[in-house]
Amino acid sequence: MSVDHASAVAAPKSDPVFLHVKAGMTVIVTDTEGAWRMADVIWVDGGARNPKVPTLFQVADVDTGVINWINADLVTHICPRV
Repeated sequence: MSVDHASAVAAPKSDPVFLHVKAGMTVIVTDTEGAWRMADVIWVDGGARNPKVPTLFQVADVDTGVINWINADLVTHICPRV
């Protein structure tokens, strides 16, 4: 007798971008209203449950130099080095 053990949960196609961000990288930050800005990552802060998973980034805005903390899920792109 054959039994089908197919999973009802679809596997994610790729990791979220913020999992690959490290200090020193330049990223694109998109806020909830759709406006975006470029920022340099100064510090990566891990979560309480798993410190290896980033939850907050301290970033410096490339245009203004303002330093602030952002939620990791606001990072939409990593800018390549030139």
